[in-house]
Amino acid sequence: MFDPRVETMAQSELKALQLTRLQKTVARCYNNSSFYKKKMDEAGVKPEDIRTLDDLRRLPFTNKTDLRDNYPFGMFSAPMEEIVRVHASSGTTGKPTTVGYTKNDIEAWSGCTARALACAGAGKNDVVQVSYGYGLFTGGLGLHYGVERLGATVLPISSGNTQRQIMLMQDFGTSIVACTPSYALMLGETMRDMGVDRSKLRLKAGVFGAEPWTEGMRKQIEELMGIDALDIYGLSETMGPGVAIECREEKHGLHIWEDQFIVEILDPETCEPLPDGEVGELVITTINKEGIPTLRYRTHDLTCIIPEPCSCGRTHRRIARLKGRTDDMLIVRGVNVFPSQVETVLTRVDGVVPHYLIVVDRKNNSDTMEVQVELHPDAVSDTVKNIESIRATLSKELQSYLGISAKVRLLPPKELERSEGKAKRVIDKRKFDN
Repeated sequence: MFDPRVETMAQSELKALQLTRLQKTVARCYNNSSFYKKKMDEAGVKPEDIRTLDDLRRLPFTNKTDLRDNYPFGMFSAPMEEIVRVHASSGTTGKPTTVGYTKNDIEAWSGCTARALACAGAGKNDVVQVSYGYGLFTGGLGLHYGVERLGATVLPISSGNTQRQIMLMQDFGTSIVACTPSYALMLGETMRDMGVDRSKLRLKAGVFGAEPWTEGMRKQIEELMGIDALDIYGLSETMGPGVAIECREEKHGLHIWEDQFIVEILDPETCEPLPDGEVGELVITTINKEGIPTLRYRTHDLTCIIPEPCSCGRTHRRIARLKGRTDDMLIVRGVNVFPSQVETVLTRVDGVVPHYLIVVDRKNNSDTMEVQVELHPDAVSDTVKNIESIRATLSKELQSYLGISAKVRLLPPKELERSEGKAKRVIDKRKFDN
């Protein structure tokens, strides 16, 4: 363990700490954020009304649209002179959702990711290869600072250049790798194709997140790389990677660091709390953030609380691996994709109409995305060369706007099914429940 005193804290002590930090966070939000002051006033609740943890339910929800509507810094609860770093994630309109961190926030985040890495078996003698992307995405730097906080050696290689990644694994003695699960599969398959002798590697575990993956995928990664593959969870709106992680002892459920977050599992329709073990929407309240604390953030991720104690000795409760989402957001190769984003691009490209279907699948252990779109009636009679130009333009615009490549398939007018109700825009053929 990285911090045994905190990680094995009794639930009664954790709850007392949660209440103290919740009260402080609510006061910070009310006094420093015009957004939260307005929301709380509308809900008829003041900071002094939060006397017990049950009073959390009196607080308003926060949604991703709130961050988008208050772009770039309208949700911040600390002045810019105290913000030492800004990260961002993709949103529905092309504008990112931004989050800011104070020095104390970076320290707390680093502590969470250090704990997460310790769950994966990392210590001061380990070399951790961070193959998440560095930049506005929280993955790379989030894990990077956690490795340094743990006292291990970080290899900040970022993503891509797979053969070089494997060469450095061999030469630098990498023992832990952190990346998306789909990239881990690519690493494993490339190692196999290169004829790498796994017995000569120090690899023992991997920390994989940022996209949904299955138990079957875990088995493939473990067989290819000879490691324990662990699921890590986080989202930039609440912190970044390190909110929760599986431990090597059980690999069953992700420990949520309850000294930093309060989690609720709610019925997504009624918003009523559900008992432990019943699947509902994960709602997270940050209780130790200064830059952009979030009250009752609706993640739209579906999971449940695992009430049983874990054999690893950590007392922080666990959530089950994600079962899906309540909204229409897709996560494709670690990138958030909304149908509305595709629609926005279609309205900008001549020769097509905004009747479309997104087909997501997984082939050769990597996500694929195809956008089927109808040609404008005036474009049907165009030459093959002109139609190919439309396809190429649309493909380029989608890549630029979404940040991810997509295959474009042009269809004749009225080819796609019409509906009098909500149009079916997405077919997701991936399976995440096994």
